[in-house]
Amino acid sequence: MDKTYQPGTIEQHWYQIWEERGYFKPQGAGDPFCIMIPPPNVTGSLHMGHGFQDAIMDALIRLRRMQGRNTLWQVGTDHAGIATQMVVERQLEAGGLSRHDLGREAFIDRVWRWKAESGGTITRQLRRLGASTDWSRERFTMDEGFSRAVREAFVRLHEKGLIYRGQRLVNWDPQLHTAISDLEVVSEEEAGHLWHFRYPLADGSGHLTVATTRPETMLGDTAVAVHPEDERYRHLVGKSIRLPLADRDIPVVADDYVDPAFGSGCVKITPAHDFNDHALGERHSLPLINILDADARLNGNVPAVYQGLDRFAARQRVVADLDALGLLEKIEDHRLKVPRGDRSGVVIEPWLTEQWYVDAKRLAPRAIDAVESGAIRFVPKQYENMYFSWMREIQDWCISRQLWWGHRIPAWYDPDGKVYVGRSEADVRSRHGIAASVPLRQDEDVLDTWFSSGLWTFGTLGWPEQTAELASFHPTDVLVTGFDIIFFWVARMIMLTLEFMDEVPFRTVYVHGLVRDGQGQKMSKSKGNVLDPIDLIDGIGLEELVTKRTSGLMRPKDAEKIARQTRKEFPDGIAAHGTDALRYTYYSLASTGRDVRFDVGRIEGFRNFCNKIWNATRYVLMNTEGEDCAQDGHGEYQLSRADRWIISRLQRAEQAVIAALDSFRFDLASQALYEFVWSDYCDWYLELSKPVLWDETAPPALKIGTRRTLVRVLETTLRLAHPFMPFITEEIWQRVKTLAGKTGATIMLEAYPVPRTERIDPDAEADIAWIQQVILGVRTIRGEMNIAPGRKLPLYFRHGDAADRARLDANRSYLARLANLDAMVWLEPNAEPPAAATVLAGAMEIHVPLAGLIDKGAELARLDREIARNTQEIQRLNGKLGNDNFVANAPAEVVEREREKAAAAADALQRLSAQRERIAALS
Repeated sequence: MDKTYQPGTIEQHWYQIWEERGYFKPQGAGDPFCIMIPPPNVTGSLHMGHGFQDAIMDALIRLRRMQGRNTLWQVGTDHAGIATQMVVERQLEAGGLSRHDLGREAFIDRVWRWKAESGGTITRQLRRLGASTDWSRERFTMDEGFSRAVREAFVRLHEKGLIYRGQRLVNWDPQLHTAISDLEVVSEEEAGHLWHFRYPLADGSGHLTVATTRPETMLGDTAVAVHPEDERYRHLVGKSIRLPLADRDIPVVADDYVDPAFGSGCVKITPAHDFNDHALGERHSLPLINILDADARLNGNVPAVYQGLDRFAARQRVVADLDALGLLEKIEDHRLKVPRGDRSGVVIEPWLTEQWYVDAKRLAPRAIDAVESGAIRFVPKQYENMYFSWMREIQDWCISRQLWWGHRIPAWYDPDGKVYVGRSEADVRSRHGIAASVPLRQDEDVLDTWFSSGLWTFGTLGWPEQTAELASFHPTDVLVTGFDIIFFWVARMIMLTLEFMDEVPFRTVYVHGLVRDGQGQKMSKSKGNVLDPIDLIDGIGLEELVTKRTSGLMRPKDAEKIARQTRKEFPDGIAAHGTDALRYTYYSLASTGRDVRFDVGRIEGFRNFCNKIWNATRYVLMNTEGEDCAQDGHGEYQLSRADRWIISRLQRAEQAVIAALDSFRFDLASQALYEFVWSDYCDWYLELSKPVLWDETAPPALKIGTRRTLVRVLETTLRLAHPFMPFITEEIWQRVKTLAGKTGATIMLEAYPVPRTERIDPDAEADIAWIQQVILGVRTIRGEMNIAPGRKLPLYFRHGDAADRARLDANRSYLARLANLDAMVWLEPNAEPPAAATVLAGAMEIHVPLAGLIDKGAELARLDREIARNTQEIQRLNGKLGNDNFVANAPAEVVEREREKAAAAADALQRLSAQRERIAALS
């Protein structure tokens, strides 16, 4: 076995074997267990959020597979309509072409070519993460089978009146020329203005002042609203305003939507260009005047002077014209949330257009009941409230997009504009008796990707056919997802699955938080704090990392700032840590529902954890290979107290890990496993095994028992750890399996450990806990008194009970070796020990005589220096914390850190002073 653990040499080797031999396919004899991967965009690459949730899913799948369940982790990718179309359009633009130059059919062929050549990045990266998905069943939301399911779903919903075509407000992207979902709109605060205009009353008796952030929309106003209880304007309700520039009369209406304390208490209402105004307009039966075209230019519904102007140019013209009429009261600086398309970056317009909709209000009640009844549970439960609040206020769902790439809507129009919905044009002609001579034109729009991904749990299993896979694996067991798509994906999957399958899509929704940087900031390209999981696995040099983080930034100033920040944070680049260390870091941070603060320092710690396991294995193999380990189950062996203890501790670790995994507490599971491996097995048991293995006088059966325990506990621990750390556990298991009496081909198909309560040994645990107290007490004294670890010490015990004395007599060999003692003396209660440093183990005193062990003068001088340094540090920190300006203006976390430093320095000063008193008292 190599001296050092090198993850790069084993990970791809084992993954290739696992995949080639079909270990990821369903094969267990137990109950089915299925997880559907949230399909990543085919254009995407693995980011920290993907890595986190895929690690969670893989742990669950590997666990249930080892528990004998018939497991399926269904993998696939989403066609990602807008994202994919933009990628290919940019390629065309680089060659001076547009999609319109190619035409629809040729453009779609070009996208398919791009997918074949470049669309597999994220699936290759999933393999690097160790994802044990069934690649033989990989699906794509545009493959023929899934496309058939999408068409079938559309037709069935339309036949039941659950899909209709209507004119409503949508989020319109004027650059991409398509409606987009709320999830594709990014609203961030920007600097803007608030314009205050005077709207004259039609009877000439005065005016009302309204304020707006979008002056151009006033040309589409159809009312001014006031609060019904506002005494200033109650008398004007029902009267008319003469709308400036448009020369139309519009009414004054009363509505609770108006906040009388904001601005003048009068609100201009533009039902065709604002979602809130649209709702108010429906309540008051106001007309809708659409003033924009698809390019966000003003159309023929406005006065001729404004027609054809871009919306922002029109804004300037409207403000200037109102000012010229004396109707501009004032302009204020104003910060406001501006909605922009996440792909195009342009300002999104609420726009009135003809689209296809799902009548979500009729689908919602069953989906609400599924969660209320417990058929579906959210973990953590608090997210059920988020789900309910959205579902109970649900609006009809716009499912059409003005794109070319995607599932084309299965609807055809005859020359008179009558629409027919069917599975194909031939189906439409057959069902409606339309002759071949009558031309039919298919709808140009495609479906929202959330519509197709809403069918994911059953469409991937063969629906609408009643397949064996559908019967076995549906409903699925767990959905792992972020809270940000509960509305857009989770709720819609529940509604559509209940409609088509008459059952829930999954039984549990495990909701995880966002993966943020170490300071709690959201990772983003503009902040320069994005971490690439593959870089954490393989490592990356500083200059390559700087280039990666700054490429694509528009402003040189931003690039320079991020370059400086990166060089400061990673002066040597990022070291290679391996997949298992990254995965373990994810699990350690996976407390339910909370956002994850990813600190690179943690992954370094878990790389050391991998090293610890590797080095422990080398010790085990050095002491067991070629030796009798009772691996055939027939040899005679005897278990030592330490053997019984580690076996007992293993049962408790198994209990803790399994209980935590069953409750989705991956953080607690990884902590329990870590503490057992690092502390119990490596730090204590391996040391406790040495007095037996290295004692030539020890009985052979006792040595066999210790060797047997070394390998069997290690082998069981590897199986316990495999769902978390698949690569290192497979590599080591292959080396120890024979010694442990195992013959399987791979650890991933071995049985997951089951705790056996009869192996829990409270007596052995109490005995070893006593030994640990003594040894740790001696180590504490060595550290405080600056006594070298190699210096042998005498030890005196006093005031213990009969059990303490019995344990001393039974464990002298352990204590002598592990605490490096040359004498152990039991004192009677009235006997006085020599001048000594003392620690307590319960009521028992442990004394280390100090005469001759330390240079009293030198130690006092050292302590005086330490006391002076700590005193100076306390004065500095107290001065800082006593400065009101610092406390008031510094970030709260900085102030808290300084307080923690001050408390730690005060504690250290107290301990140093007490130690000095003890040393000074020595004769």
